[in-house]
Amino acid sequence: MAAKWPDLPPPPSGPIQVHVTVDLAPASEPEPAPPWWARAWDYLADRLLTWRMAVAVTLAVTPWAGGQSPVGLWSRTVHAAREEASIGAAYVIAGVAIGAAWALDRYTGRAVPRALLVTASLGATGVLHWWDPVLMLTGVTR
Repeated sequence: MAAKWPDLPPPPSGPIQVHVTVDLAPASEPEPAPPWWARAWDYLADRLLTWRMAVAVTLAVTPWAGGQSPVGLWSRTVHAAREEASIGAAYVIAGVAIGAAWALDRYTGRAVPRALLVTASLGATGVLHWWDPVLMLTGVTR
């Protein structure tokens, strides 16, 4: 035979009070998610608009190296590599410089490696020529 449950005590005597709170304000709708371009802008602004980037760009484009900026010197260097070595070699040099500067900036996150990254990125435009897309697509030289 199963054990019997113990008897419960009787409820307290007297009236029972129940309090009900009614909120008459309508439920607020959640704010819509911002569009993708707003999220992208916020992401880039948080990472690019910093004091390190301002110092890096200033160091890279200010003409303090013999009257020229480091960007101008690097641009002239890769352009000379394009003329003296080959087009492919100049692109490889510019690409390796950007990759190394990016890796150094990613590893340290300081202002000087960021200045090297800005210099390599902006100076790499010296390797470009307007005929390169035609050459790449068709193989036709000038």
